[in-house]
Amino acid sequence: MTTIESTVPPVPPGLRGVAVTTTGIGDVRGDEGFYHYRQYSAVDLARSRTFADVWHLVARGTLPGREAGARFAADVAARRALPDALAAALPVIAGACRDDLLAGLRTALSMLGPLRGMRPIWDAGPDRGADDALTVCAATPTVLAALHRLRAGLDPVPPRADLPAAANWLWMLTGDEPAPAHTRAVDAYLVSTLDHGFNASTFTARVVASTGADVASCVAAALGAFAGPLHGGAPDRALESLDAIDRDAGGSPERWVADRLAAGERIMGFGHAVYRGPDPRTALLREVAEQLGGPLPARAADVERRVAATLAELRPDRPLHANVEFYAGVVMAGCGIPRHMFTPTFATSRVVGWCAHVLEQAAQRRLIRPSATYVGPPAPQPVPDPS
Repeated sequence: MTTIESTVPPVPPGLRGVAVTTTGIGDVRGDEGFYHYRQYSAVDLARSRTFADVWHLVARGTLPGREAGARFAADVAARRALPDALAAALPVIAGACRDDLLAGLRTALSMLGPLRGMRPIWDAGPDRGADDALTVCAATPTVLAALHRLRAGLDPVPPRADLPAAANWLWMLTGDEPAPAHTRAVDAYLVSTLDHGFNASTFTARVVASTGADVASCVAAALGAFAGPLHGGAPDRALESLDAIDRDAGGSPERWVADRLAAGERIMGFGHAVYRGPDPRTALLREVAEQLGGPLPARAADVERRVAATLAELRPDRPLHANVEFYAGVVMAGCGIPRHMFTPTFATSRVVGWCAHVLEQAAQRRLIRPSATYVGPPAPQPVPDPS
């Protein structure tokens, strides 16, 4: 049977290069190897400001001074504790979602919304929407850390209001006072991954926000996109590549790359959908990893160099560079974060970016309702009689 295409103008697959709206939150300039939050380089912010300061920047539009930053951090810290009903439900959620903590987080946020009285954002107004966004972002690390510990048969560690975001995250995971070097490393990582243009999960959050839904629903939808292995689920896989080189290729990155390419597989930790040259986050996190010390950063740097050289030799028309996931795993492993918590750690940062986009989209008060190009059988045709 012949097919017919609709008259809707075609668009690039995956909406590559299509601007779907405007934003004042930040941008990724892939050809330049540069990205920014508001008017500041994201890498510069990661090197010089705290996660709470940058959270204030994307959520409220300005970098805070010392006193304003302290007030904002205290407001966030006061929202970390969970409602009693949600805390009581976490053991059941952990049991049902023990191998998928992001699914557990989605379930928990679906409870948090009504427990905190979150209403559709168009009805609630911008002030209430901003308040709900802070609550969701502050509660997310508490939920994920609790699910992690319950999964291991341990009691959750309550959040501490006296600790900044990175230190509190490490505290809730381990119950131990975090080392300052680990706190600094995780803080830099959280800042560097807070937002990154109109990636799949951010776009998903904005689509749901355009319907006027409550903040928790928008973030739960974003988490569904984020959970995919081509998006947020990559940091642990990239570190697994280092293991695979030793296990499957006798320690030879060159052989491992050649085998993967021959099998038509992706090289996890290399290449990016936007950057044509080096990922600017890679150099930052490489520095952070080297500051932590130990054998893993040196091993990763050697593998990065040799894999990049092999890819350039075997695929000279399509250069691939190490992306953020490659060194993200190295940094988190160096701070004692278990591999299954790499992507959840990423989520504790990116939720802040999602919420900034949710509020910005809601303020536009316009439903996102694109069209598709129809390529099925021509219509209308007679409906056949049943026989």
